[in-house]
Amino acid sequence: MMEEKYAPHAIEKKWQQYWEEHDTFKREIDTAKPKSYVLEMFPYPSGNLHMGHVRNYSIGDVVARFRTMRGFNVLHPMGFDSFGMPAENAAIEHGIPPKKWTLENIENMTRQLKQLGLSYDWNREAITCKPDYYKWTEWFFELFYKRGLAVKKNSSVNWCDHCNTVLANEQVEDGKCWRCKHEVHKKQLSQWFFKITDYADELLKDLEKIPGWPERVKVMQENWIGRSEGLEFSFDVPALNEKLPVYTTRPDTIQGVTFVVVPPEHPIVEKMLQGNPREAELREFCDKVRNTSDIERTSSTSEKLGMYTGFDCVHPLTGHKVQIWITNYVLFDYGTGAVMGVPTHDSRDWQFATKYDIPKILVIQPKDKELKLEDMTDAYEEDGIMVNSGKFDGMTNIEAMSAVSDEIERIGAGKRTLTTASATG
Repeated sequence: MMEEKYAPHAIEKKWQQYWEEHDTFKREIDTAKPKSYVLEMFPYPSGNLHMGHVRNYSIGDVVARFRTMRGFNVLHPMGFDSFGMPAENAAIEHGIPPKKWTLENIENMTRQLKQLGLSYDWNREAITCKPDYYKWTEWFFELFYKRGLAVKKNSSVNWCDHCNTVLANEQVEDGKCWRCKHEVHKKQLSQWFFKITDYADELLKDLEKIPGWPERVKVMQENWIGRSEGLEFSFDVPALNEKLPVYTTRPDTIQGVTFVVVPPEHPIVEKMLQGNPREAELREFCDKVRNTSDIERTSSTSEKLGMYTGFDCVHPLTGHKVQIWITNYVLFDYGTGAVMGVPTHDSRDWQFATKYDIPKILVIQPKDKELKLEDMTDAYEEDGIMVNSGKFDGMTNIEAMSAVSDEIERIGAGKRTLTTASATG
């Protein structure tokens, strides 16, 4: 006779105990069945599961059970993302060692996951703070390093002095740490980077091997890789006896450069500030920009702000002086960290040059009409014929891209290069 009421505490406990005693969800190699790997995100061991965890893991469990019923040999593991500063901060707050805090939380969350009746193979559990896991990440890193794929350089991060930790952009809320609500500021830290550029072509090509992915996700991946071919070349800064390298995908517009912009994080900025008559004013501006999020700085709707440093650099092809500005719309982590400004052929540069009364030089004319600088209200960003460009006059701008790059390489001022939007793994 069936019970009239479902008694979950009794029934669930009975079958969960049976599953554990009989290793119901343990998986061995079985070449007779097709393989299926179902993996949800590993939770951070914060102490207790919340309904977001339940939602995510229930969906994964449905997939795993469905594929098992369809005859697949399903590997469905669980683990804990248990390394990092948050564990140490929590331990400090509660006055107990990080190891004790972390492992006790893992024990409690494991109990909760088992109470949910999820079909995990706990024999495959991965706990990232244990040597049997992180020995492999260390092995991979050593391999990358030996093959020249891991490089160290300074980079700007979001830093919370109170938590003494780095924060992701989404963890900064109104300029404050999401956890402790203290002010967040930018800080230069020495970090390791993986050379994604070496694999940009392969990564892009392999997107064709996943036809089932939504197109919008594939586009996001393409943008993340951000592969671009361009020219890296340098301006001389005589007053500092320095070279200021820039990267561009538009070498055809080089003769139209009238300013170069750098972010406050660029190492040349400190050299330009020391002893500068406007040092206090420039430092105040730099501090303001550093404490603005990267998302806001690169937003197309954010106001483009800048200050002239009082320093000029020398154009490698024309010998003309080019102003150096500190601005809020350039990030040090992209390209060389400095960007050439061509007001007549880039709308953002046009707006910036117009706002600060920086000179403009027209170097590309449409094929079917003549533009006059005094009549222009915005940048001309289409193809056309080269003008005001010396030996390159009369070429199409497409032809000039290669010709200008050849000339820059011939005089030893730069070289063709490949870059990606993301340099880290």
